[in-house]
Amino acid sequence: MTVAIVAFGALSALGRGRDAASAGEIGEPAKNATRVDEELARSKLARPFCARASIDSSNEDRAAAILRAAWRDVTAALDARDPSWRDKRVGLALASSSGGMRSAEELFRALHRGMPITRDLGERATYFAPMHTVITERFSPATLILTACSASTIAIGAAMGWLETGACDLAIAGGFDAVSVFVASGFEALRATTAKLPSRPFGIDRDGMCLGEGAALLALERPSNAKSIGYVCGFGASGDAVHVTAPDRTGAGLARAARAAIGESRHVERPAKRDDAGTVDIVSAHGTATPFNDAAEWKAIVATLGEDDARRVAVHPFKAQIGHTLGAAGALESLAALDALARGVLPAAVTSPRDPETPARLLERTERASPRAALKLSAAFGGANAALLLRATAPSAGRERACYQAHISTTYHITEVPKLERLEELTKIPRERLGRADELVFLALGAIGELAASGVDVRGAGIVVGHAYATIDVNDRYFQRVIERDDARAAEARRFPYTSPNAIAGECSLAFGLTGPNLAVGSGLHGGVEALAIAASLVRAGDAERIVVVAVDAPRRAARAVAESCGWPVPRDGAVALLVSRDPIGAEIATVESATRGAPRDVAIAPGHEALAPLARGARVVASASPWGSFARITLG
Repeated sequence: MTVAIVAFGALSALGRGRDAASAGEIGEPAKNATRVDEELARSKLARPFCARASIDSSNEDRAAAILRAAWRDVTAALDARDPSWRDKRVGLALASSSGGMRSAEELFRALHRGMPITRDLGERATYFAPMHTVITERFSPATLILTACSASTIAIGAAMGWLETGACDLAIAGGFDAVSVFVASGFEALRATTAKLPSRPFGIDRDGMCLGEGAALLALERPSNAKSIGYVCGFGASGDAVHVTAPDRTGAGLARAARAAIGESRHVERPAKRDDAGTVDIVSAHGTATPFNDAAEWKAIVATLGEDDARRVAVHPFKAQIGHTLGAAGALESLAALDALARGVLPAAVTSPRDPETPARLLERTERASPRAALKLSAAFGGANAALLLRATAPSAGRERACYQAHISTTYHITEVPKLERLEELTKIPRERLGRADELVFLALGAIGELAASGVDVRGAGIVVGHAYATIDVNDRYFQRVIERDDARAAEARRFPYTSPNAIAGECSLAFGLTGPNLAVGSGLHGGVEALAIAASLVRAGDAERIVVVAVDAPRRAARAVAESCGWPVPRDGAVALLVSRDPIGAEIATVESATRGAPRDVAIAPGHEALAPLARGARVVASASPWGSFARITLG
C-alpha cells in the first residue's frame, strides 16, 4: 500500500524542520555537523565525537526534550493543515534505541552509591519515559519500537500496515534519541566509532561512525488529492539470524528486506523484478562506515539492484553528516531522501577515497537531476533489517495487497530461568556460548525452545519481543564498571550488545532460524500484550507470514528500584512464547486494541509476560495496562 506523508517534525544537528534533513543545495558539498563533544571527552572516551542537536534540555530529560521539539512541529503542521485531525482515529508508532537512558545513568549511579531513588528519577529512567512524558493525548493503535538502529524505519512500516488494514485513519511514525555516555561507551568498546572526523562510509580507510542525536516524526495518511510531502510506497523487514552484532557479510538479509519493499511498491504479491529496481535513483544507505557493515550493505545493494544499477544510483550515507541518530536514523534519513526527490536533486555525501570492494557512487556536490524513487536501508543489533521505497509522487494505481487473518498457536509459559543443560538441549547451542548471555535471553530461548519442542514449527518466522521494564537491569550491570572506575573506557564490549532490547530477538533468531521481521517493543508495562498486537498487525498487513511472540521479564535491582519508587507492579521471572500465523493453526485474533491513554476500567495492570500467561490456560482475552493509562488488549475469535 502507498501512504502519503502529509506533515513532519524533525530535529538534528543540522537544524530543525527542513534544515534537519536537507539533501543540500545544488553545487554545494555535504554539510557536516559532527564535532568533538565536551561531555564525551570528560568521560575519558578515546573517540569523543558526536553531532548534538541544538535543544534546551535543562528542565527535562534530553531525549524527552528532543522528542518534544519534533512533536510540537508535526502537530503544528497538522493543525495548520486540518484543525480537526485529532477527531480522527490516529495511530502512533514511535521508535527509540535508548529512550530515557541519560536519566537511567543517574539511576545506576544512585544505586551504586546506595542512595534512595526518587519517584521523579524512577519515572524518567525507563525506555518508555520520554514517550509518556511528551505524548499526553490518546492515540490508538500505539507502540514504541525498541529495535535499535532500524527502529524508526520499522515504525514507519508498522504505521503503513495500520493504515492498510483500517486500524486508523492517520498515523504519526518516527523516532528519537539523545546521545549519552552509556551508549557512546558501548559503541567505542565495540570499536564501531571513528578515530577521526569525518566518518568515511564506503571509504577505503573507514573505521567507524560518529553518534548523533535527533528526532523525526512523519504524519501518514492514505493518498488523496491533498498536497503531500512525498509517499512511502513499500516496506520490507527481515532478520539475518547470523550474529547478534555483526551483519550477515553476504548482505542476504538486508537484500530480502529491500526486495520486499520494492516489490510491495508495485501493489502486487511477488518478488521484485529488476525493472522495478531500475526506478530507484537514490539509495539512502545505513552507511555506518564500519568495515563489515559497509561491505555487507554494498552486497545487499548489488543483490537488490544488480551490478550496473548499484553503480549508477547516488548513494546517500546521511549518518556521516548528522551522526548515527540511532532510533531516529531511519526517519531522518528518509526525510533527506524525500527532500532530494521533491526538489529534483541527487544529494552530496561526505566523500573519501573509495574502497574498490564497495564502489558506491558518492557525489561530492549536490546535483540537479530527476530522481524517481529512493530506497531507504536500515540495519540493527540482532540482525534486524528494514527497508522503505520512497517517491515524491504517487505511483499509478495497482492491485492492493490482500489483508489476512491472524491466528495464534498453543502458548508456552515458563516461570523460572532454565538450566544451561536444558537450553543446550533445546537450542543445540554449546553451553559455553550460552553462558555469555543474561536471564532475559535464557528465558526467551527456553520459552521458544519448549514451544518448538511441542511441535510448533517456528523456523523461518519473524520475532517480536515485549517486556515490562526492557533491559534496564542488564544496563545497570553493564554501566557499573564505568561508574566504579570513573572511566567510560572501562565498558565491556561483550556486555554492551545485551543492553539492547533487540539482542533478545537476535539470540532467538540465531538459535531457531528466525529470518522474518525482527523487533522489540515496549511502550509501557503492557509490553507483553503489545508484542502480540504488533505481531498480529504485521501478519494481517502481509509483512510476515508467521511471527514468534515472546514476552519476557527478569526484574532485578534496577527494575525493582524503579517500581518501588513509582508504586508500579513488578513481574516475576518468566517468559511466554507463541506463534502468530496467517494459517489457521489455532484461535483467530478477532480484535486488537492499544492506546497511549484511556485504558478501560476493566483492564488491570498485569505487567509484562504475566499478562499473556492466561493464554497458556486457554483464556480468550488478554490485556494489560500501565499506571498512566496506556494499554493493550487482544480478544481471540
